Amino acid sequence: MGITEKILLVLFAVFALLAVLRLFAAPLKLAGKLLVNTLLGFALLGILSALGVLAKLSLGLNLFNALVIAVLGVPGLALLILLRLVFI
Repeated sequence: MGITEKILLVLFAVFALLAVLRLFAAPLKLAGKLLVNTLLGFALLGILSALGVLAKLSLGLNLFNALVIAVLGVPGLALLILLRLVFI
């Protein structure tokens, strides 16, 4: 294999990689946003657990709360706090 074939092979590989990255860019961006939202929700739940004693408001970390926060993120935490304030 000569130098020309190697250069063409590298160029083809670069273009194929760019095409794959462009194809998966939107789903990866969405997954990143969901991951950040979920992690922020769990971090706020931890802060609420630590400081909730002062405000007499606490949410336990159980399976239901974890699933709601994992799926909805920060809005899920707000929903759980609202449900806690309204019903209990």
